[in-house]
This record gives sequence, structure tokens and C-alpha cells, in this order.
Amino acid sequence: MKVLLINGSPRKSGNTFLALKEAAQELEKNGIGTEIVGIGTKPVRGCIACSTCKTKGNNRCVFNDDICNEVSAKMAQCDGLIVGSPVYYGQPNGTVLALVQRMLYSNGAAFNGKPVAGVAVCRRGGATAALQTLNMPFQLLNMPIVTSQYWNIVYGRMEGEAALDAEGMQTMRSLAKNMAFLLNATQGKPQPEYEPRQATHFIR
Repeated sequence: MKVLLINGSPRKSGNTFLALKEAAQELEKNGIGTEIVGIGTKPVRGCIACSTCKTKGNNRCVFNDDICNEVSAKMAQCDGLIVGSPVYYGQPNGTVLALVQRMLYSNGAAFNGKPVAGVAVCRRGGATAALQTLNMPFQLLNMPIVTSQYWNIVYGRMEGEAALDAEGMQTMRSLAKNMAFLLNATQGKPQPEYEPRQATHFIR
């Protein structure tokens, strides 16, 4: 089994990476393979609602000039997902939000039903709001949200300070243990059979 961890910070080795690395190391100790992917510093497009990914049936975003399709394709070989982001103005990094929205819309089948966790890293405030925003899209794809002993939050401002947040690092380890437990408990078991979706519109 394997978990994909997305570093939603433009800083390759910053505090978000340290938080994800702590979780990855604990997952490895529990027999779960990991891969950490950084979003880097290049632009990531937002979804333009063209639905070409649906009409052509290729599970790929029509835009192939950023990391979206590359990262999305990795989920076909992964059993779980952790998405970490720094907190900007009480929100996740806009780049990682654009990535998540396009991946889940264009290639939802690769994500559907797989355990997931958002992780917010901040200097001081706004982490709970950012964490809620990170987790919202996953709930539309029946993805179990993996929790910890506290909200999945790590504190740190300057690069490397996250390692000094003893509770935050412990939270990441507990998150990883919960992820490993859930993956092991559900390995080989089919997803529930869902009813055909009923989409109710409120404009008459």
C-alpha cells in the first residue's frame, strides 16, 4: 500500500514539507509506502469548467502545461492521500487549491473512496479555516477524512521551526498511524454500493 503526500507550499523544504515528512516516516514505520510531491513554484491553472475531461472520457485535464495531470495520475497507484498547505490569509495556498479542484474533477475515479487528510501549517492563526477548506472537496468523493489527536495543524513561521512544534509533530505521527490503521482495516474490501446520485437544484 502507498500514500501520496502533496506539499502545497512553493518552498521545497519548508515547514509544510517537514510536517509531511514526519507523517511519511511514521507511515513507513507502519509498513505503508510513501511519496512526497511538491507543487513547486510554477503556475497551476484553475479549472475553467469546460468539462472536456468528462466529454472526452480520458480522466485528464485538457490543460497539460502544469503538474495537474502528472500528480493526478499517481493516485491510480496510491491508496491514500495527504495534502499539506501553508496558511495564507486564513486559507490554503491558492495554487494547491487549484490543483486539488482540477484533479478531483478530471480524475475523480482515482480518488474516490480513498482515505485522505488535509494538513495546515501556519505562523499563528487561520489554520482551522484553512484545514476545513482543504477537506471540503474530498467529502464529495466519499473519501474518509483521517483525523488525529488534534486538528491536523503544525505551527512554524521561519523555515525549520515546524520541527520545534512538539505537539504538531506528534499530531502528524498520530495522523499517520490512523491512516495506516484505516488502510490495513479496509485492504481488499470493496467500497459500499451507492445509490444513483440525485442532484437536487434549488432554482425552479
